[in-house]
Amino acid sequence: MNITANPAIEADRLNKSYGKKQAVKRLSAVVPQHSITAVLGPNGAGKSTFMRMIAGQAAPDDGRLTVLGRTAGQDVSRKVAYLPDRARWYAHHTVEQAAQWCERLQTGFDRERARELFDSFGLDAGMKVSGMSKGQEARLMLALCLAREAPLLVLDEPFSGIDMISREKIVGALIDAFGERMQTVLISTHEIAETESLFDRAIFMDQGTVVLEGEAERLRAERGSLQQVYRQLFG
Repeated sequence: MNITANPAIEADRLNKSYGKKQAVKRLSAVVPQHSITAVLGPNGAGKSTFMRMIAGQAAPDDGRLTVLGRTAGQDVSRKVAYLPDRARWYAHHTVEQAAQWCERLQTGFDRERARELFDSFGLDAGMKVSGMSKGQEARLMLALCLAREAPLLVLDEPFSGIDMISREKIVGALIDAFGERMQTVLISTHEIAETESLFDRAIFMDQGTVVLEGEAERLRAERGSLQQVYRQLFG
């Protein structure tokens, strides 16, 4: 794969600070089109900040960030289905009302696809967000994100608070999204052992910068698994 030919995401020496804290530091990385790429690293590595910049929710202080062939920002964000690590919905919404809200406000939202995902994830249309467990709310947010026919999915810790059986269903939904729609998928997760078979590329981050990136097949051939690479870098 020629990753330099029209990549979905290309970051070149990005910097981003919040007050005195530098969240991202001279970060450079490439995400090929039509790939499922993992963003891996310890807490505080800058992964969420990187993803917010890709989704147009934050702007780099300097450096260059290209997303889907254009400079990252609010205009590009319409083509990005973004699941933040701390997404929240209005407590009075039901599952069905949340879908109606997304259909009105988000481009490319597929209502039928959302209903299929609700069924798969065990979510009843009449359930209220206020009465959901953490895992149920996480499944709702992910279902609504996966229901968008966006060229780029950016998922920040989509498996957090979700049981193993539900994770398996989510992995299946991601495989469908990639296979049927040829979307580019970027996922940050700590659940490496259960999900690494998804990934064909990995970006490892620490202290705001990329410490290693490459094709997952090559990294596995050299070091055994992505989980082993993680342990070698951060253990």
